[in-house]
Amino acid sequence: MRLKRLLESSGEKTPSDHGEAEIRGIAYDSRKVEPGFLFVALRGHALDGHAFIGNAVENGAAAVVGEDIGRIESGVPAVKVRDSRAALSRLAAAFYGRPFEGMRIIGITGTNGKTTTSYFLESIFRAGGGEPGVIGTIEYRFGNTRLPAPVTTPESLDLMRILREMADSGVTHAVMEVSSHALDQERVRGCPFDMAVFTNISRDHLDYHASMADYFRAKSRLFTGLADQAPNRPAVAVINTDDPKGRELVRLTRAEIVTYGLSQDCHVRADRIEADRDGLRARLLTPEGSVPIRASLVGRFNVYNILGAAASALKMGIDLETIARGIASLPGVPGRMQRVAGRGDVDMVIDYAHTPEALTKALEALRPLTRGRLMTVFGCGGDRDRGKRRDMGLAAGTLSDVVFVTSDNPRTEDPDAIMSGIEAGVREAGLEKIAFPPSNGSAVSGYVMEPDRAAAIHGAVSTARGEDLILIAGKGHEDYQIIGTEKRHFDDREAAERAVQALGGNA
Repeated sequence: MRLKRLLESSGEKTPSDHGEAEIRGIAYDSRKVEPGFLFVALRGHALDGHAFIGNAVENGAAAVVGEDIGRIESGVPAVKVRDSRAALSRLAAAFYGRPFEGMRIIGITGTNGKTTTSYFLESIFRAGGGEPGVIGTIEYRFGNTRLPAPVTTPESLDLMRILREMADSGVTHAVMEVSSHALDQERVRGCPFDMAVFTNISRDHLDYHASMADYFRAKSRLFTGLADQAPNRPAVAVINTDDPKGRELVRLTRAEIVTYGLSQDCHVRADRIEADRDGLRARLLTPEGSVPIRASLVGRFNVYNILGAAASALKMGIDLETIARGIASLPGVPGRMQRVAGRGDVDMVIDYAHTPEALTKALEALRPLTRGRLMTVFGCGGDRDRGKRRDMGLAAGTLSDVVFVTSDNPRTEDPDAIMSGIEAGVREAGLEKIAFPPSNGSAVSGYVMEPDRAAAIHGAVSTARGEDLILIAGKGHEDYQIIGTEKRHFDDREAAERAVQALGGNA
């Protein structure tokens, strides 16, 4: 695409010369610039892209866009803009031919439940004959394509590229997890959502956001902008109003609203809920009627994820029978209350729960399903919100019989210091520290401090007896640990299976 046409298509001012330069690609990382690329300089939290304009030019940039651009000696055209991030989103949409115009875009935001809700929606759309694509925490996927997800929501340039690939492959519905970071950094600016879904909000990411109010403000941006889209693309807000912040969102958005939850005044709700080790059963109640539903996911809290997906699909024109079929056909979600074969009658569950609220809900869901002791293995991430460590320790200590405090992704923090923060909450819950291995075997209750995550998992498996249940929380689908600045392979499921095999298998 010619530079002049690209700039005009995105609404940017065209330079007086060099307008005929051919743009072969766009990059916001100078290391990814190739000859003929347009480089867009972004201001980040750690680095400022304007400092790397020279590198981009050396790598062959045909033009540069930025907020603070002086004269470039090589004669490469420079376009000054007021907001580089806004410009990047418009340029990306123009370069990739506005890929969202041929599909429905659904954005899901909230602290917990985004991934599971996206999986349910994907399954429902597929049951209805659609071709869904998903952009989220676990991966970006459509058709037979699976792409690693370095972040939950990609930068606007990467997002438009992925949406173009989806559009070219025939995707009809793009389901996207939208993180608070993405909203704050305007990664989804210029992406017209047909629907925005709110799951819930609780403490998370306070290492990035200044306060819970700031965190909610970022989340709410997905909803406050819904009514400002093109008149031919009206959007719908699907909101969990059992959450107090959901009720606040109802007041903030001017879009059409569909509410869901267990309260009687919700548009979409459920009753006759039954939860056991085999999954969930309930009756889905909607303005279009009711239908019995079954799901293989463990945990009563997953009813909310089902309701969010069902309310969204219903508003997208999918009938109740198809919705029920889509819910039932989802076999599970990687790292979300995922069962792993244990030893004998011992069950093991792996879950991504890495916030106090998520850990509490996971343990509350498992407690009534536990016939022996409930054992929890978890840690907290380093270089992240330190305040939630005590809260997660308190939740684990209150709802578990045995807690193995261990590492998550310590990053550049001392693992022992992280574990000490967790230990304060565990002790506050009333559990006492015990020696390991314990001398009195299966009768033991208390907590163990073990910084080696594999050893902690092995310890829980080795001491579990009878009908105990082990929850391994915090990392879920992740297959790595970040220790220092190094990313090492580590998978909770693999570690659990190795422990079982080392101890004589699951016979």
